[in-house]
Amino acid sequence: MSRNSYESPFSSRYASQEMLELFSPDTKFKTWRILWIALAEAQKELGLNITQEQIDELKSNRDNIDYELAEQIEKETRHDVMSHIRAYGAQCEKAKGIIHLGATSCYVCDNTDIIIFHKALKLIREKVLSVILKLSRFASAYKDMPTLGYTHFQPAQLVTVGKRACLWIQDLLLDVEELDFVISNLKLLGNKGTTGTQASFLALFEGDHEKVKKLERLVAEKIGYHEVIPVSGQTYSRKQDSRILNALSAVAQSAYKFSNDMRLLANLKELEEPFEKNQIGSSAMAYKRNPMRSERISSLARYVIVNALNPAITASTQWLERTLDDSANRRISIPEAFLAVDSILNIYQNIADGIVVYPKVIEKHVMEELPFMATENILMEAVKRGGDRQELHERIRQHSMAAASRVKNDGLPNDLIERIAEDPAFGLSLEDVKGILKPSNFVGRSPQQVDEFLEGIVHPLLKENQVRDVHVDLKT
Repeated sequence: MSRNSYESPFSSRYASQEMLELFSPDTKFKTWRILWIALAEAQKELGLNITQEQIDELKSNRDNIDYELAEQIEKETRHDVMSHIRAYGAQCEKAKGIIHLGATSCYVCDNTDIIIFHKALKLIREKVLSVILKLSRFASAYKDMPTLGYTHFQPAQLVTVGKRACLWIQDLLLDVEELDFVISNLKLLGNKGTTGTQASFLALFEGDHEKVKKLERLVAEKIGYHEVIPVSGQTYSRKQDSRILNALSAVAQSAYKFSNDMRLLANLKELEEPFEKNQIGSSAMAYKRNPMRSERISSLARYVIVNALNPAITASTQWLERTLDDSANRRISIPEAFLAVDSILNIYQNIADGIVVYPKVIEKHVMEELPFMATENILMEAVKRGGDRQELHERIRQHSMAAASRVKNDGLPNDLIERIAEDPAFGLSLEDVKGILKPSNFVGRSPQQVDEFLEGIVHPLLKENQVRDVHVDLKT
């Protein structure tokens, strides 16, 4: 690690090696050569004066890139594509004259971007499914455990711990749908030429439109694709980039929601993210167990969500057939969006693999609030025993207000149960009232919803994709 120059935190702290390699210069420049070879092969097959010997020479030097020479040429030419064409040509004496024949820089740049984005989106999708697998296990294990449900972060009605986890999974399922749509609709630029008219290729094939069309199909097939964008300027529509980052932003939004929930629940001491034996929560307060991984997800997710504006603005400000104000922005915003979401999902997997649950704290919080939530059930039972519904409703209202005042103003335990049991108008003993206060009676269909959701939707998706359980260790 260099200590006297900037290094991206994605490289040193957050992103996986697999994602870093996808966006490395080596991957990019090797893909350029794959594209040059595919173009030359297709042109040869369609009758241009290109020999198999030239093709073989290109192939034999495909992965042997002289980076020093390319960098030296770029300093002179101020053009990265031309520097690599010349560096490739220096290694391929016989083939140097047919490299990049009829193409413009965007032939290698834009097609390479789509190839890399395609692989990166699939990696993101794989990691989202891994998170779903881990959360599904957690949801199943805790499907029956009653816990306080909150609206406005105020106690509402009971849910279960597992049911709440299903909310996190549901968000991620929507993200998988979005990723699938984007992946299945990604299109190569193809070989369109300087302004998208394919004029240079039409000239090469002496006005034969069918050969020009077939050339584009052949090149795409050789690199594993079946679709190219039908019309373009010099570049593919930058709307594709905007669509990609919207999908990445959606994943970030889901993770952000999860991380905020974990931070709230950690404060309540109901759930915690994994905390390692020698981990330090605070440099000043040795007792603290800060939800630092969830906070990191929140921090990175915020970056991704804001960053999604970059390709949106780029797409909307492109002039006519081409303008270069997209280039510098794309070099930063798109790779970093992928690296950030990759980092988020690494952390999300790590947390989901070891969420710590504190049942006694959860039960304590439930029992503090359940008397208020159970008043309707208590009222019905008292009416069954001969009580007057309207009179009892008013008495419950008064007892509830008194108990709430005791909790809020005096900091004392909730005594609503005792107040009702001691009121002869209800005709219920303390045991009768406590018998009504079984938390499992107040979770509705939560356990059944978890089973139905997992068995009907989640498990089939995981099985179809053969999702493996992978343990993720974080860099820091």
